[in-house]
Amino acid sequence: MAHAILIIEDDNFLQGLEAKKMKKEGYDVYTAGNSVEAFRIIDKKIKIDMILLDLMLPDVDGFEILRRIRATPDVSSTPVIVFSNLSEEKDIEKAKQLGISEFMVKSNFTLDQLADEVKAILG
Repeated sequence: MAHAILIIEDDNFLQGLEAKKMKKEGYDVYTAGNSVEAFRIIDKKIKIDMILLDLMLPDVDGFEILRRIRATPDVSSTPVIVFSNLSEEKDIEKAKQLGISEFMVKSNFTLDQLADEVKAILG
C-alpha cells in the first residue's frame, strides 16, 4: 500500500504540480487549499503518512494548522514538511518548535528535491 500525503497549499497551480510529482513518485495524494479542507480530510480518519504544509494560507496560517495537527491524535506524530516562501529565521524557528520534520523555502528547492526529502523521511 502506498504512503499517503496531504498537501495543504492554497496556490492551485503549485498544489497541482506538487500533487502530480508525488503521484508520479507512487504516493496517494490528498489536497487542501485551506484549514477547513485539510481538517475535513483529517477528520475522515484517512491514514496520512506525511503532510506538506504551506504557511501562508487564506483562512488561518500554517502555524495554526500545525498547532491543530499536533493536538489531533490521529495525526499528532505525522511528519510535516513546511514548504513555504516564508524564510525568516523566526518563522523557521517557530515551525521547528511546533514539531516539523523539515522546513523548505519554495524558491530554494525543486519539486525533485521536495520528493527526495519526502522519500528520506518516509523511508
